[in-house]
Amino acid sequence: MPVGAGATGAAPAFDAHGSVEQVYATGVTPGAEVTLTDAGGNVVQAKSADSLGGVLFREVAPGRDYLLEVAGGPRSKALTVLNQRPAPPSTSIYEQKIEPHGYQYLTTRDGTKLAIDVHPPQDVAKLITGAIPNPSEGSGTPGLPELPLGELTGKLGELEEKLKEVPGVGEVLEKLKSIAQRRQVQASKRHLKSLALSNATETTNGSSDPKASAVELPYIPTGPTPTLIEYGGYGFANPAGPENGISLIANLLGFTVVDVNMRGTGCSGGAFDFFEPLQNLDGYDVVQTIAQQPWALHHEVGMMGISYGGISQLFTAATKPPALAAITPLSVIDNTQTTLYPGGILNTGFALEWAKERVHDAEAAGPDSGQAWSYKQIQGGDETCKANQALHPEAVNLLQKVKENSHYKPAVADPLAPITFVKKIDVPTFMACQWTDEQTGGHCPTLAEHMTGTTKKWFTFTNGAHIDSLDPATFNRWVDFLELYVAKQSPLVAGAVAHLAAPLIFQEAFGISGLTLPPDPVQLNPTYSGALAAFEENKQVRVLFDNGAGGTAPGQPYPSSEASFSQFPIPGTQATTWYLAPGGALTSKPPAGTHADEFTWDAGALPLQDFTGDTGSAANGLWTETPAYHWEQSPPGSAVSYLTEPLATNTTVIGAGAVNVWVRSSTPNVDLQATISEVRPDGKETFVQNGWVRADERKLDAAKSTKLEPVLSLRESDVEPMPANEFVKVTIPLYYEGHAYRAGSRIRVTIAAPNGTQPIWDFEEAEPAGKANVAIAFSAQDPSNLLLPVVPGVSVSSSLPPCPGLRGEPCRDYVPLTNRVATP
Repeated sequence: MPVGAGATGAAPAFDAHGSVEQVYATGVTPGAEVTLTDAGGNVVQAKSADSLGGVLFREVAPGRDYLLEVAGGPRSKALTVLNQRPAPPSTSIYEQKIEPHGYQYLTTRDGTKLAIDVHPPQDVAKLITGAIPNPSEGSGTPGLPELPLGELTGKLGELEEKLKEVPGVGEVLEKLKSIAQRRQVQASKRHLKSLALSNATETTNGSSDPKASAVELPYIPTGPTPTLIEYGGYGFANPAGPENGISLIANLLGFTVVDVNMRGTGCSGGAFDFFEPLQNLDGYDVVQTIAQQPWALHHEVGMMGISYGGISQLFTAATKPPALAAITPLSVIDNTQTTLYPGGILNTGFALEWAKERVHDAEAAGPDSGQAWSYKQIQGGDETCKANQALHPEAVNLLQKVKENSHYKPAVADPLAPITFVKKIDVPTFMACQWTDEQTGGHCPTLAEHMTGTTKKWFTFTNGAHIDSLDPATFNRWVDFLELYVAKQSPLVAGAVAHLAAPLIFQEAFGISGLTLPPDPVQLNPTYSGALAAFEENKQVRVLFDNGAGGTAPGQPYPSSEASFSQFPIPGTQATTWYLAPGGALTSKPPAGTHADEFTWDAGALPLQDFTGDTGSAANGLWTETPAYHWEQSPPGSAVSYLTEPLATNTTVIGAGAVNVWVRSSTPNVDLQATISEVRPDGKETFVQNGWVRADERKLDAAKSTKLEPVLSLRESDVEPMPANEFVKVTIPLYYEGHAYRAGSRIRVTIAAPNGTQPIWDFEEAEPAGKANVAIAFSAQDPSNLLLPVVPGVSVSSSLPPCPGLRGEPCRDYVPLTNRVATP
């Protein structure tokens, strides 16, 4: 509410609002003291306005009749502070008009204006003809590629002919044309006039320049369209195209996509705080507002996005917006801690750098601050964007928050951990994650067992990089799911379009040419009911094995086999134990006698990371076919290593597990890293997974832990220094894997200081600061062991995958490591 001048008329006006457990004002004189009082006139908080004239008070109890007063100046009218209830006091805010295309602003329940960009399917054609510019590159964060739609004009016809040669795909195209000709399917009728699969490359003037072409793209609908929301703190609303977003792919499939910048980022108003409740309620307001628009088909919307745009879906869906149809979170986290503090150790690589970028992006826009596109908007005359910067300096100090919460504090951590609230999600969900995701980490699968609020849920897990949630096999199901649960139509038409565009999409996403979509039986169903029934026959959990070994060349994102299961953890999983033994062995029983090995702990023994170079899809990048990992051998004496005997049969492991060891340390604390690998009969070694623990935080949370999924307490009250000259049990929880160890291979566990086994995670602050002597005991009394979840009866290819070739799993020559024997 605007506030007028004080009694003297000398004070300037300011604008004050109650929010969700917050009160804010803009237009205050910079540096002026502002006081917040409650209904009884008691001072609640006081602070100075920031350099842009904004002020924000957090942690304000819900209630009425709060007042803001500027020292020596005006006082606001009575303000109401809202609670965290998802439904707002009035739904009238959802009646605001949002244009069906273009950059604009959406107002939330507390008056904050969020920057949005509405992309109808026609934006694909605009990109090709040059009516709007090509999307910009992403931020400094390892990000997502942009679709080169300018190339689509000259490629669709060529791709159609090539795809006809792929088994199953030609059948899809021919069946589509037949159905369209007979006009037997309502969905095909609706889009028939715009369906031009065979003449999409023709021009009116004979020019080969796409921008000079009169383009007819396939599947450009008219009237209300199925609508998706992509919501995050990257530059999603950038009018030049979403940064690190994938909306253009959905446009190509016939969806309108609303790209939204979170509050406190880009041109959005408000102040940023990492997934605070207000940010999640903004998501609720966006869903409800967009669903009310006449151009939103069914007056429902879905959500889409990968990474940040995937994680935000979990937070928003947990608020249960009535108009939310479905969500599709890809490459997400289960818990902030498992990415930021693996095993209690600060991830100074990707996680901390990502936090630093969020701090930068939340700053007020300027030549060297904030998101670059928002500064450009302001320079171009966007007064709303300019005004919206006023509260950006009020952003929470995310780096300070990271440091202050190195231990588990339920009140802080639980609201930021999807594992604690995904049970609230009650809409159909399609999720895909990678065991070896180099950004978010391999802990997402825990969400599957906690997502109990909906029966319509499907999960795909595979090895691979961050981008592999868009691999061809998963991409097909993503298309099917969006068509069935958001568009509510058969995926026949969209599936055919996806097959045509797939080589271009995958070229940009993976930096690999020649990739196509595999045949998809669901897309052959001409009716919605038939396709829906076929899709819902899929079991909830799908595991793709040996991603990178199923294509025509090593490293292409195709699995060699797959298996589906009714739930996760997998029914029938067997907890299988191998015990550390003398001579670097892993045996089926604890060894006789008392034994120990030791190593010199040194966090600098290996490079911080095992990859250098582009972390995306550029030449030789991390997402390409066979990136050049530098997974180095542990120097002698810097680690201990143990191997099983050659496996008699293929052994499939799906789940987490642990390394349970009795440890003696020369220092009160020591950070440990366990590496699980497969030593193959051909002399190669394949990385599979890691686990970490800060030894003085070794206590497990008994209420959360199971044998195969141990969970560390990480509470400060449970910190216990390592005893001097004594062995004590330390559990190293392993991150999740889905790996088929071949007959003749040996399973290896290596224990060392952190670092050297991840592409962009590292642990520069590992403890101790110097070196330490660490010993591992093994005997019947101290049965140190490797515990893995083995799933019997899974059929996999008996041949060894190429080396290198498995995505996200570097492969090297096997070099034995001789353990240094210690005194027990």
